[in-house]
Amino acid sequence: MVKIASSVLAADFIDLGDEIISVGTSDYLHFDVMDGTFVPNISFGIPVLRSVRKATKLTLDVHLMIDKPSRFIRKFAEAGADIITFHVEAEPPDNIENTIESIHKLGKKAGLSISPNTPAKAVLPYIESLDLVLVMTVEPGYGGQRFIRKMLPKISLLRGIIEGRGIDCELEVDGGINVRTAKLCINAGANVLVAGVDIFGATDRAAQIAKLRGV
Repeated sequence: MVKIASSVLAADFIDLGDEIISVGTSDYLHFDVMDGTFVPNISFGIPVLRSVRKATKLTLDVHLMIDKPSRFIRKFAEAGADIITFHVEAEPPDNIENTIESIHKLGKKAGLSISPNTPAKAVLPYIESLDLVLVMTVEPGYGGQRFIRKMLPKISLLRGIIEGRGIDCELEVDGGINVRTAKLCINAGANVLVAGVDIFGATDRAAQIAKLRGV
């Protein structure tokens, strides 16, 4: 089944509680954390996540676009994250497996993300330990970017590896997702779609989520 992760980054923060309620038919609530170092933008962090946790029972899918994320894993777990995904490019290679293990020891699911210029093979040494692989279909750090179509073969390659090895691992895509690009990603093998502007910009958000899930 295709899952939809509504991205909080596109919500209206004046009425964040109501905004979260409005996307209650989502499977996940996607929470993008940016530090201004790993990516050239700053979003929100642990205090906001703690508040969001109180406002929803949805699975909180926390995407850390921060440098050396291992420093903050425990804090995000304690603030309410259910899935914690970090970038393979953000942590020294000799500490990636330890970071995944730390997430699991805290009772959370672990994800690893790759940016557009990072090949799929970068996640392969860790894929057996992962609950989720996130393929960025835009450059990390900004909402509202155009979908990068040349990421589709990367999605297909990873889907083939996941199925070929019989791994229980979700394949998520993030960036430029709308009804048209959602279909491309699903056909390529993705089963979790992150969408922000396309959902929060819709008048009927439940209907838009249903469209994305059903394409």
